[in-house]
Amino acid sequence: MRRESIDLSRMNQAPRCNARTRRGTPCQQAAVGGRKRCRMHGGTDGIGAPPGNRNAFRHGRYSAEAIAKRREVAALIRACRDQLGAMGDV
Repeated sequence: MRRESIDLSRMNQAPRCNARTRRGTPCQQAAVGGRKRCRMHGGTDGIGAPPGNRNAFRHGRYSAEAIAKRREVAALIRACRDQLGAMGDV
């Protein structure tokens, strides 16, 4: 029984993660050995996205060409609405 209490006190003295949780409070998990974060907040190797942009979903929605095309369509819609509004005033 005494040995368990000693191990628990050593565990309580371990450095803490202190990453912010969704609630906004510091994480209370013990940090991974030699790291500043726990296993859930990036303390282990081999987790997360690969380095660089290799994991990105490529769809082209934010390409310069797509943005220009959307602006052109919006301008045409505005022009049509202005014309329809002017016809209703006559």
